[in-house]
Amino acid sequence: MADARAFYITTPIYYVNDVPHLGHAYTTIACDAIARFMRLDGRKVMFLTGTDEHGQKVEKSAAEAGEDPKDFTDRVSQRFRELTQALECTNDDFIRTTEARHIRASQAIWQALIDAGDIYLDKYAGWYSVRDEAYFAESELTKGPDGEKLAPTGAPVEWVEEPSYFFRLSRWQQPLLDHYAKHPDAILPDSRRNEVLNFIKGGLQDLSVSRTSFKWGVPVPGDDAHIMYVWLDALTNYLTAVGYPDVDAESFQTFWPNAVHIVGKDIVRFHAVYWPAFLMAAGITPPVRVFAHGWWTVEGQKMSKTLRNVVEPFKLIETYGLDQVRYFVLREVPFGNDGDFSRAALIHRINGDLANDFGNLAQRVLSMTQKNCDAAVPHPGAFSDDDTAMLDAAHCLIETIRPQMEREAPHEALETIWTVIRAANAYVDRQAPWALRKTDPERMATVLYVLSESLRHLAIVTQPFVPDAASQLLDQLAVDDGARHFDHLGPRHALTPGTALPKPQGLFPRLDETAGEAQSAAS
Repeated sequence: MADARAFYITTPIYYVNDVPHLGHAYTTIACDAIARFMRLDGRKVMFLTGTDEHGQKVEKSAAEAGEDPKDFTDRVSQRFRELTQALECTNDDFIRTTEARHIRASQAIWQALIDAGDIYLDKYAGWYSVRDEAYFAESELTKGPDGEKLAPTGAPVEWVEEPSYFFRLSRWQQPLLDHYAKHPDAILPDSRRNEVLNFIKGGLQDLSVSRTSFKWGVPVPGDDAHIMYVWLDALTNYLTAVGYPDVDAESFQTFWPNAVHIVGKDIVRFHAVYWPAFLMAAGITPPVRVFAHGWWTVEGQKMSKTLRNVVEPFKLIETYGLDQVRYFVLREVPFGNDGDFSRAALIHRINGDLANDFGNLAQRVLSMTQKNCDAAVPHPGAFSDDDTAMLDAAHCLIETIRPQMEREAPHEALETIWTVIRAANAYVDRQAPWALRKTDPERMATVLYVLSESLRHLAIVTQPFVPDAASQLLDQLAVDDGARHFDHLGPRHALTPGTALPKPQGLFPRLDETAGEAQSAAS
C-alpha cells in the first residue's frame, strides 16, 4: 500500500552536451530545498538527479570534442556530479542513462508499450531539431534571417526521412484531458497547465520513437537497427531509480505514487504530454505533479557563450558563498517565473536580507546574551502581550510555510519567514534590551529569552534554504542535533534557561558593493 507521507522529487536529468550553468544549479537547489524541508517534516524522501547521456546531440558534441561518446559523457557527467557536491545537495541517487539498470528499464517500458499495442513500425518524414532532440510540425516553425527554418526554441531543424517506430500518442489525447481535469494541480504553475492543455486540445499526432541514422542510444528490443527516441529513454530514468521494471519493489511502491518532477519550462511538453501518455499506456500512474519553472537571463540578456555572460555556479559559490547563492535564487524570483540575474541584485540580497535582517538579528541577540546573561540561555520572567505575540509569530511559522512548500513555492516560504525576522527586529527596537540592562535586568533577560526562542524557530525552518548558516545558528543556541526537526517546533519554550552558549560568530559577512569582497561580519 502506498505511503502518503513518502515523497519523491526529481530534477530533470541534465544533458551532457555542455558544462553546468546557473540554470542547472537553480533547479537542483530548488529540489534540494524542498527535499530537505520534507525530511525535516518527518517524511520519507527520495531525491533524484543525474545526467541524460544519449542522443544525436551528444554524439555530435563528442565528435566535435574529438572523443568517444562514452569518454565524453563520463567526463561531462562527472562535472554535474561535482556540481551537486558543490551545492551540498542531499540527493539520494545520481542516475546516468548509460547505466545498465537504466538500459534495462528503458527496454522494459518499450516492451510494455509493444504489449499494449501502442507502438507500430512505419516511416518518419518531418522536421527534427538535433539541439532540442524534438520533432516539430511545419506550423510550429519560423524562418531565420537567412531563410533557415527554426524550431520555436530558435534551434535549426533538419528534414528527416527514415524508418521509425511510432507511439500511438493520438490514442491518449482524451485520457490526458480527462486526467488533467481530475487532477487540476498535476501541472503547475497555471500558465504551464494552460499551455499544455491547449497543445493537447490542438490534436495529438502519433510520435516517432526510434531513429536509425545514429547509434548512440538504447537499442530497440528485438531490432538493433533502431535506437530508442532519446526522450522515451531519458524520461524513463524516473522509474529506473525506484526499481522499475520491478513494480512490486518496495522503493517503487513507496515512492512512485508520490512523484513530483521539477523541470524547466522548455521541456514541459515532454514531461506533461509524452511522459504521462507513455506511463498510462504502460499501465503506470502518472506523476503527482510536473512543476515547470522559468529561465534566468543575465542583466536582461539570454545566457550564451557568444555574449560571454554564462554564469558558472562553481565560481559564483566560491565568490559569494553557498548559502548566499541558494537564498538569492530561491528568493529573488517567484518559482515558476523567469528571472534576471545580476551581481548587484545578489549583493543587495546578501547585504539586505541576510546580513542586515537575519545576521544582524542573531548577532545582536547572541552578543547581548553573551555579555549580560553569563553566556547562557536567559532566565525569563512573566511574558507580556508583546512577548507572547513574538513567540506566537515564530511558533506558527511552520503551519504557514508547510502548504507553501507542498505546492513548490519556496519564494513564498522565504517571504513568510522574513516577515517574522523583520518582526523580531522591530521587537528588539521596541523593547530596547540594551536600555533594560540598566533599568530592569530581569525584563532584559525575558526579552532576550523571547528573542533566543524566536531565533531557534527561525534557525530550524531556514535549514532547507541556508543549511550551513542555520546549522551554525543552532550550534550557537546549543540546540542538540536531535532537536532540529520540525516536530521540535511544538514547544514555544524549548530552550533551557542556564544552558551554556558558545561565543557568537557572524552568520553572513557583508559584501563591499563595489569590490564584492567579504567584509567584517560584526554588526
